[in-house]
Amino acid sequence: MDDALLDTAISDDPGVGLRAVRALRVLADRLETLHVERARALGWSWQQIADALGVTRQAAHKKHH
Repeated sequence: MDDALLDTAISDDPGVGLRAVRALRVLADRLETLHVERARALGWSWQQIADALGVTRQAAHKKHH
């Protein structure tokens, strides 16, 4: 993480900090989708994906199917 990004994430201004949280959530969602797609392409079951994400099989399937 570069210093500018870290400064933004830990800003004393709640507006700046909350926007950083939103940006991190968007990035996390994109990464999750990417890796779920890769896992499925490699033959992973929904249960394996759910276990890796720490959610139920139904939750993983509902979000990514």
